[in-house]
Order: sequence, then C-alpha cells, then structure tokens
Amino acid sequence: MSTSTTAPRAWVVLGGVHLLNRTLSRQAADPLVLVRVTPQEVSRPSTTVIIRWNTLGTCSAEALRSDGTRIGSARINGEDLFPDAIAGTALRRLIGAEAALSLVPLCYLAEHPDGYHAYAQIRFHPEDACFLRTTSEPIGRGPVQALHWLDPVLAAHYVSSTALNNHHRYFRKHFEGTELEYKYTLDPAPDIWAAAMELLKALRDGELEGCRPEYREEFQIHHTENHLFEVTGPEPEVGYASFVPTVTAGHVLKRKWFAKDTFARREQLVYGIDVTSDGFEAYLRNELGLQVLAMPPFQRVRYDIQCESMRTGHVYGIFLDRCALLADPTVVLSQCELEYLRTRGVLDQDQDEVLGEMERINGWLRNYVAGRGWAVEHTFHSKLSFLRGAVADQPTLVTEHVGGVSANPTAP
Repeated sequence: MSTSTTAPRAWVVLGGVHLLNRTLSRQAADPLVLVRVTPQEVSRPSTTVIIRWNTLGTCSAEALRSDGTRIGSARINGEDLFPDAIAGTALRRLIGAEAALSLVPLCYLAEHPDGYHAYAQIRFHPEDACFLRTTSEPIGRGPVQALHWLDPVLAAHYVSSTALNNHHRYFRKHFEGTELEYKYTLDPAPDIWAAAMELLKALRDGELEGCRPEYREEFQIHHTENHLFEVTGPEPEVGYASFVPTVTAGHVLKRKWFAKDTFARREQLVYGIDVTSDGFEAYLRNELGLQVLAMPPFQRVRYDIQCESMRTGHVYGIFLDRCALLADPTVVLSQCELEYLRTRGVLDQDQDEVLGEMERINGWLRNYVAGRGWAVEHTFHSKLSFLRGAVADQPTLVTEHVGGVSANPTAP
C-alpha cells in the first residue's frame, strides 16, 4: 500500500469477460493479469479514465489465478497488449492461448492510502479503453496481489451492470428538460471552423484543467435550416417554437420557454413532426393552441466540441455556430455557446455541482475568447432576440417569407 513517502501506483486488471457479464461462473483457476501502469487519472479520484495503449510504454505484468496463486510475469509493451482488441502474443504466452481468447480489461485499479479505487471498463478498442469509477470509497486495503479488492470490485460492477454492460447506458442527465447555457456573441466573428479546431486542440492539450474532449465523441458537425416562430401566448407558453428539417422525412420541433433571455430555459424536442413548411404556423396555432409570430428563417452551421470533466463525468458542449438569414445572408449571428449536456457515471452525485463546475469552465472560456478579441463577456442573447433585431432593422424580412418559405427566389 502507498504511504506518505511513496507515490501511488496503478494497474490495468485483465481477466475473462465472463467476470463482467456473468455468462460463466467464476472459478478459482480463472486467470487475472495485473498490468502495472503509471497513474492515468487526470484528478484523484476521477470519474472517467482514458487509457491509450501506445502511451503506456513497457509494463510489468503479473498473472495470478482468482484464488491468488501466482502463474508468472512478463514485460509487455502497452501497444502489444491488445492488437485488434485481441490478447497479444505475450499475454497468450503468459496465461495460455485458450484463456487469452476471452481476456479483456476488467478495470483500472488506482492505489489510495486506504485501499484502491476501481474504474470499470465500459469501452474497449485496439487503440484505447474507457473506464468509469464504481467505488465511492477506497476498497480492499492490502497488497494488490492479495486480491482483497477483487470481490468488492466485481460486486460493485454487478450492482451497476445494467448501466456498465450496455452501450451508453451509463449516461444520465441532470436538470432534465432544462437547458443551461452561457453564450458569447463573437464580434468580429472568426472563421468558426478554424476557431473550433484551435479550441479542440487546447482541450486535447489539457489547457482546461481537469477536462478533456469526450471519449470518442469529441467533435460533431451540424448544418440545418431553422424556421422559428415567436410564441407570444398563452402566457405560460411564451418563448419560441422552431422547425428543423430532418435528413429523412418530417421535422424536429424545438420548443423553448422563456420570457427573457436567461441562463436556464425549459426545452423540449419533439421528433417526427409530419408537416410541410407552408403548414408550420397552422400546426402551432391549431394543433398546439399557440399564438405565434413568424420570424425570418435562417441557416445554421454549428461545430460542437464535447468537453468532459474527468473528475465529475459531466459533459459540456462548446459550440461554435453561425446563423445567416435565408432572405439576406449578410445578416449573421456568430456565437460561442457553453451548454451542459449529460453526465457519465453510476455513483450518486449532487446535481448542483454541475452549476459550480460550469461556472469554472465558463471562466476559462471567457478568458479564451477574450484573449482572441472575439468577445469580452458572456450574454444570454438568444436566436429569438437576434431575429427580433433583424426584423426591427428590416421589417420586410417577415413579409418576404410566407408560411416559412422564402419568397425571394435567389435566397439559398
């Protein structure tokens, strides 16, 4: 065990996949391999740990049976552990070819003064693996080879197996139905592609303390038309309703409820709305009973950077977007937005921690955009406010669009 004078140690624990999914009973002879690695946590303890095999270098690997009997040891380069996500030659030699067929990373095990924190393997690829913490307190105090941690680790995995053993079921969303968002209006507006690539690199390089791009979901591209209507009544429904065409058929209806631009807004997305563009207003009035005012449609190009706090598992979107009116593409709104998206985790959390962490990230983002001369302070300036301003400047923008369709044949 670690003491005040020794650095904490860490291991990637390998074993048969049946120890995760219980397709076979655990046996005393089941092999385990303890692969010693340099600590991989961004913070201690983390919620999420990402391991890239080719960064591990040469590792000491010790093979034991589930009852603690020693099998042997070897020195193995990290990138040779699982070529093609299959146990490599050195592992097959160490525990036998047959046992190696089902060998996978079981968990990442991090040493702490009172035991070990365990992180269950939730995704596993030839290049890397993602691990999620399942222990709220350190467990299994004692020498790692004594395996005092093994039963608690497998028990914790079983308790959360529905989340851990199913793709993306380990995500949850705090503040369900509410959008939390800071906005920066970029003026002068940069090339948002170049800006997004630069910001993504900053996250990869660890410039935002404790955060990294979300594992295998770090960047998305969106390019849509939006047909937005201000909802003026009834009073509880005030906000906006926007129709976004889908790739296949129909539209997504995005509703946001707010009387003024603000940080937190109620939000709802309804998919599969079967209505043509000339029927948007009638749908809102007749089907939903809303009082609405048509706004000029716009094209939105958005680049999404997904930023994950490795300490908490909270995932935030940093969006660079550009909105241009269909009727007059010179009328443009360019923004950088910070929004809470979801949380990766199976342990209990205080959802209010999202707010404090988001404020910290926003402080970093504010300095980032200010340092490049794009914006000085965040706002809550909505797309609705942008469109209201555009109409105030050019009242004909509304009359040029009848039923949500551009009456200008040259408009894109």
